[in-house]
Amino acid sequence: MATEAAWRRRFRAARVSLPAWAAEAPHRTAYSTSASGVWQVHAWDLASDRHTPLTDKPTGVLGGQPLPDGSGVVWFDDHRGDEVGRYVVSPFDGGPAAPLLPSVDEGWSAGLSLRPGRLAVGVSRDSGFTIYTGQGDDPRPVHQSAHPASVGGLSKDATLLALSHTEHGDTLHPAVRVLDAVSGETLAEAFDGAGNTTAPAGWSPVPGDGRLALLADAGGRLRPQVWTPATGERHPLDLELPGEVWVADWWPDASALLLGHDHLGRTELFRYDLAVARATRVDLGPGNVRAARVRDDGAVWYAFTSSATAPQVRTRQGDDDRPLLVPPGEPAPRGVAYSSLHYPNDEGDDVHAFLAAPGSPGPHPLVVNVHGGPQAQSDDSFNPDVQAWVDHGFAVLQPNYRGSTGYGKAWEDALQGDPGRPELVDIRAGRDHLVARGLVDPDRIVLTGASWGGYLALQGIGTQPEAWSVAVAVIPVADYPTAYADEAPALQEFDRSLFGGTPEELPDLYRERSPLTHVDRVRAPVLIITGRHDTRCPIRQVDRYVAALAERGIPHAYEVFDAGHGSYAVDDTIRHQALALDFVAEHLGTPPAS
Repeated sequence: MATEAAWRRRFRAARVSLPAWAAEAPHRTAYSTSASGVWQVHAWDLASDRHTPLTDKPTGVLGGQPLPDGSGVVWFDDHRGDEVGRYVVSPFDGGPAAPLLPSVDEGWSAGLSLRPGRLAVGVSRDSGFTIYTGQGDDPRPVHQSAHPASVGGLSKDATLLALSHTEHGDTLHPAVRVLDAVSGETLAEAFDGAGNTTAPAGWSPVPGDGRLALLADAGGRLRPQVWTPATGERHPLDLELPGEVWVADWWPDASALLLGHDHLGRTELFRYDLAVARATRVDLGPGNVRAARVRDDGAVWYAFTSSATAPQVRTRQGDDDRPLLVPPGEPAPRGVAYSSLHYPNDEGDDVHAFLAAPGSPGPHPLVVNVHGGPQAQSDDSFNPDVQAWVDHGFAVLQPNYRGSTGYGKAWEDALQGDPGRPELVDIRAGRDHLVARGLVDPDRIVLTGASWGGYLALQGIGTQPEAWSVAVAVIPVADYPTAYADEAPALQEFDRSLFGGTPEELPDLYRERSPLTHVDRVRAPVLIITGRHDTRCPIRQVDRYVAALAERGIPHAYEVFDAGHGSYAVDDTIRHQALALDFVAEHLGTPPAS
């Protein structure tokens, strides 16, 4: 039997998430894995090294959290991937799941926090956003609002609840509120004024220590602070680092914080000792830390990845650094390492990007792979999609356009009131930069992306038709006014903050920034892949765009999969990548899927 192509084996190689553990039984952990072919939750008893599958949903489950006593694992049970459902509990040793809060109606998740004796659950519905605290059959609403709010965590003793909220009217820049976890009384607020973000980043793990780590960007870059809500004191950490910094965890005695530092698409960890205000780098090598936590014995568990090698879950204590949880089966074949580059756009800015390229001489056909979000970034992480394009002879550019995180507040906020334009200026500039250097073939350039990246792919071929040869848009916004009407409430709030109002208030802006408006100018063949049950980029608006392509005789293909905003099934992701390779091959003469 012939060996399956390397690009397919990269998708099939099993992956695992960073395990979470029970507060009162830390040997009882839960993680997700793709080992079965669909991401599912497993329980892992460290004492016996027993791994127990807990879920078997066709659309998959990506995360689970053990109950504090370790008796069960909580996970979010939605309908066919639409993200509407409720939290349920599976027994740790396996068995049928039961609702975590039977009396609470279904909705979109707005966060979860579990402490001995009390839990907090957030639910978003068409009617608004509600946060409940309590247990079992006795939850009570402690916060209700028409504006998005989410659980930011219960304090160690479960008497205080931190919320992230947007009652000042700007979803892009939330504030923090601390409530009495029983009565719901507001005790403290961290809000740095309009246009500035504060976000909860974890309570002290010591009982009676009422300090909360915060993230704040009023200084121009995201930075941690330690806040004492009872007194109002906020202490920014003393850090001389060029990028943005986030809090991964506290050390168990609350003497130090584990920090992540993101700079130019790569992440490093630091231990920050609070008493002496000193940050010490943890030497992990180039790459990215996606998540990290500190165990009671001081060991750091972390999820590490780099562009050329598959993700790993590792543990580090002192100088001892080793794999923690190794997925079953063959590891993923290596890929090419990304190179980092900068290029100018046409508006006086310098754009950072990653480039992956075959080892053969160019010029190569080019894929411009646009990340979603837009509040996200392309980083130095293993991506089977990128490696599949490279295996078939393409160079792949991944730009961190204006709107991306990791490059400072001004860069991230550049889309407010102007979405769908600055990104495409930056993306087009990257394409032109590589053409001018003679690295890529200007007649064979593919624009692709998912979610916001899919939106930009469709908006790009309509507003910059001369620049792009083919487009592949996955789970995109294609008709903005219709998308707004059908999407989840939190996404509607997001759009109002991003655009500066509703489609009724700003009809011209929504129309001008909608791909459907520009469909008459499209020259490139288009492949669109979307989820039947997506509540972020709903299918009705995609159907309208596809119908417009058909009416105009524009070459296109349309694939609808039976899930929501993306698929957790490995076979789906392989099929979608093969569709993209074959569609591009049909129109550009590049190699079809191997």
